[in-house]
Amino acid sequence: MITANNTLEEKVKKAIEQIRPYLQQDGGDVVFSHIDENNIVYLQLTGACNGCPMALQTLKLGIERALIEAIPEVKGVESI
Repeated sequence: MITANNTLEEKVKKAIEQIRPYLQQDGGDVVFSHIDENNIVYLQLTGACNGCPMALQTLKLGIERALIEAIPEVKGVESI
């Protein structure tokens, strides 16, 4: 059975697949963790992105902006 949250999760994962190549070009990647009840998406930056001084900007100005633009139900993105 597909619930509304599963549908949102599928949309988020599909959007992440569109973003992923840009991160991978610089040796990084992103891993989906979960979405909470407030529609906050939790992700883990890996590879070169993990520990990079620009990781927060990548997360907020890049990934979060792209996800919210593509999926208005998403209210924010946080790192785990």
